[in-house]
Amino acid sequence: ITQDKVVAIIGSMTSGNTLSYVNIAETNKVPVISPSATNPDVTVDPKTGKVREYIFRTCFIDPFQGTAMAKFVLNELKLKKVAVLKDNTAPYSVGLAKFFVEAFKAGGGEILADENYTSQDQDFRSVLTKIKNLKPEFIYVPGYYEQVGQIVKQARELGINVPMGGGDGWDSPKLVEIAGAAALNNTFITNHYSSLMPDQKVQDFVKKYKEKYSSEPDAMAAVGYDTVLVLVDAIKRADEATPEKIKEALKTTKNVEGVTAKISLDENHNAVKGLVILEYKDGKQTYKAYVNP
Repeated sequence: ITQDKVVAIIGSMTSGNTLSYVNIAETNKVPVISPSATNPDVTVDPKTGKVREYIFRTCFIDPFQGTAMAKFVLNELKLKKVAVLKDNTAPYSVGLAKFFVEAFKAGGGEILADENYTSQDQDFRSVLTKIKNLKPEFIYVPGYYEQVGQIVKQARELGINVPMGGGDGWDSPKLVEIAGAAALNNTFITNHYSSLMPDQKVQDFVKKYKEKYSSEPDAMAAVGYDTVLVLVDAIKRADEATPEKIKEALKTTKNVEGVTAKISLDENHNAVKGLVILEYKDGKQTYKAYVNP
């Protein structure tokens, strides 16, 4: 930050990584804007309840994401008994599990188990067997794709065929490589966008991305692109490209036309935007629904 004299930082993608340096950014008064760090603590200090003055994000937050999936399981899948399996070393996973559980219980659902794993784990058969014996109707795994792929794969190998689901941390082409297309059938995620959305700006972005990179843009590509647009907008509106001026401009971000949404930032420096619910079918994401903020 000081050596390179940066005026703003884009990143990080995960909540844990972003939380590891927000205090450094605040101390040095350099604005940070994350595309996908969804834990509420990223922009609001949980100890003081105060908004972190220099920290922003262009994504939804976990209370919204967790609640949306809880309501989907209850109201669309019509399931009432759920087991939760979270990474207790990742703030993202812990937070998202918390908000899902709260919303699911409030909606009349029952949490049969709330189990843990760590980001270093590779073998999940023991905890999955414990969950299997409880006979849940749905298993919520709010983790990142590296572990989620193994969890889904091993669950199916153990004969656990109930629906499973999670959040935006699932979204990576590598998930299918790890879990296998067949194992991912009957799984659902909340996400920032879908390349299948009919919106013209989405389809234009997908076309240009494919032309340049020869692959389908996942949600991280879309929110990363939108974050650059928001920062550029702020720099253009600032009188000069200094950290203080950019920070002040970011605070008044309104209706920036992005791929994932038209982006405005609220008083807590969070984006006001909806999400999509996707289902995996034969290794491909399919569009299920859009949930308004």
